[in-house]
Amino acid sequence: MFGIVRPCSHRLGERLKAEWMAHLCGLCLALRRDHGQLARVVTNYDGLLISVLTEAQAGSAPGARRTAGPCALRGMRTASVAQGEGARLAAAVSLVLAAAKVRDHVADQDGLLARRPVAAAARRVAAGWGRAGARSGAAVGFDTGVLVEAVDRQLGLESLAGYGTPILTVTEPTETATAAAFAHTAVLAGRPGNARPLTEAGRLFGRLAHLLDAVEDQEADAVSGAWNPLTATGTSRAEARRLADDALHGIRLALRDTEFADGALAHRLLVHELERSVDRAFGTKACGHGPEASFGPPQGPYAPGAPGHPYGDPFGGQPPRPDKRGFWAGCAAALGLCCTCKVCCADEFEGPWSRKRREGCCANCDCDCDSSCCEVCQCCECCECCSGCDC
Repeated sequence: MFGIVRPCSHRLGERLKAEWMAHLCGLCLALRRDHGQLARVVTNYDGLLISVLTEAQAGSAPGARRTAGPCALRGMRTASVAQGEGARLAAAVSLVLAAAKVRDHVADQDGLLARRPVAAAARRVAAGWGRAGARSGAAVGFDTGVLVEAVDRQLGLESLAGYGTPILTVTEPTETATAAAFAHTAVLAGRPGNARPLTEAGRLFGRLAHLLDAVEDQEADAVSGAWNPLTATGTSRAEARRLADDALHGIRLALRDTEFADGALAHRLLVHELERSVDRAFGTKACGHGPEASFGPPQGPYAPGAPGHPYGDPFGGQPPRPDKRGFWAGCAAALGLCCTCKVCCADEFEGPWSRKRREGCCANCDCDCDSSCCEVCQCCECCECCSGCDC
């Protein structure tokens, strides 16, 4: 799983958490239904925003949800999941962008992709994903060609960019791609008047995604010698943070001009959680519930235990690691953890592959404010999660 918007389950509240999971599972199942099991690996946290925005504008309609069968990642429980054109558009965008990313890695000969047989197989997979994404996009009236063209233009810009090149020149293709995807949700929802503000929101979201990825990878890229937009253009982290904060403000204003039938989840993700993503990337703030409480692992050079952590080992040393499990044994252990819900409900459990001790999602919850404070956008100044929000 990847993406910059990785909300903590404690902050969403029961209603918004259920809605968020419905869109996440809906994206995953749309990929499986239309493109096969392998396509599910491109499921990502940011792609589901397309599904969220579509439903937020159209409202809850008959047939917008269906009951999905048991899944190991849900503790073998059934669930109500999103379906329809929003989920299909999210799947199409995810496939096309993942295909482009694979082609990029093949061109750079990253890791195993430096080996010709692996690279050839990856190219075939990427080509299949690209065609499948184009078909799915066409089915909902979206031309994925704008995404492909943006990615191709990105490679050219990176080859020409150098010290002194404005960083926004490098982020422009990503901005264009996400703007097109966000704007098409207004078409699907039957609210053409929303296309303009959502184009702006998508453009700024693309800028943020590019900037945060560059910030999180900068140290690792320096070690490996990989190209990084901040380093290549000489953009300081302070300037990157200024641009990120400006983008956050612009997204908030764009959403204010967008008409929603029920915009609670979209607001929560694109205002509050996106702001936390920026803080997390720049190392200025983190969730107090620990990494397992989030819907994704901490990533980047500022994650605890990452190589080159600027403050050394933040936990004062780690005990010796137990012997790791093999791949298949770890899979069996992971299935057992999911089926017994220990990941969510146990105070402590053993990692299926690493065998390291980990806290359950609900262990030592120290929430000091009502987690549902933003569920209906009744913001209050006394609660940190909504401070400064002018909902």
